[in-house]
Amino acid sequence: MQWVPRSGDARCPGVVLLHGIARTSASLTKLERALGASGFTTLNIDYSSRSKPIAALADDIHAEIAGFAERDAPLHFVAHSMGGLVARAYIARYRPARLAGVVMLGTPNGGSEVADLLSESRLYRAFYGPAGLELTTAMRPDALPAVDYPVGVIAGSRFIDPVAGLLVLPKPNDGRVSVQSATLSGMADHVVVRASHTGLPRHATVIDQTIAFLREGRFKQG
Repeated sequence: MQWVPRSGDARCPGVVLLHGIARTSASLTKLERALGASGFTTLNIDYSSRSKPIAALADDIHAEIAGFAERDAPLHFVAHSMGGLVARAYIARYRPARLAGVVMLGTPNGGSEVADLLSESRLYRAFYGPAGLELTTAMRPDALPAVDYPVGVIAGSRFIDPVAGLLVLPKPNDGRVSVQSATLSGMADHVVVRASHTGLPRHATVIDQTIAFLREGRFKQG
C-alpha cells in the first residue's frame, strides 16, 4: 500500500487505485503520479489478487480504504482489469459516505472469453486462483449488484496476442477483454482507446481521460 498525500490540503479529492489480477501497485505507478500532479491524493493498494474470491478480496482491502475515506473529501476509485470488479464488490458492501466517481480500465464486467477458454486448465486454476474463475463470461453479469454511482469505462482496442485478439475474443478488444465486455449497464460514460490490456494504465490518453472523468464526470470528446 502507498498513500501519497498532497501537502497542505487535507481536503483534496482522494483516489483509491486497484490493480488487476496477478499485478501489483507498481503497475499503476505512472497513473498514480499523474493523479498526484493533478491535485488528487492517492491510495495505491497491493492486495493478494490470486488468493481469494473477489468478495473476500474486497473484505481484505477494507481497513486501508476505511482509514483513507475518513478524510473530509470526495473519494474516487480508479481500477484496472479485475480491480474494477473488486471495486464494485467493495462499494456494494462498504460504500464510502463520500463516494464520488469510479473509472474502470479494461474491466471484464461481462467476463472474458480468454478466461472461458483457459478456466478448465489446471495451470490456469493454480496460478489465477479463485478470482480467476470469476472472470469467465458464465459468472457475469449477476454476480455483482448494478451500479448506482458514476462510472466511466475506458476500453482498449489494441491487442498484442494475435491468438486471443483474432481468434478468441469478439472484436474490437484489448487482447484480454472485448470492448463490449468492458461496458457496464448504468455507466455514465464510455470511451475506447487504442491501447492493449496491460498498457491501459500507462497510456497517456487513458491517463488524461481518467483525470477528465474524475473532474467532470465525463470523458473528453473528439
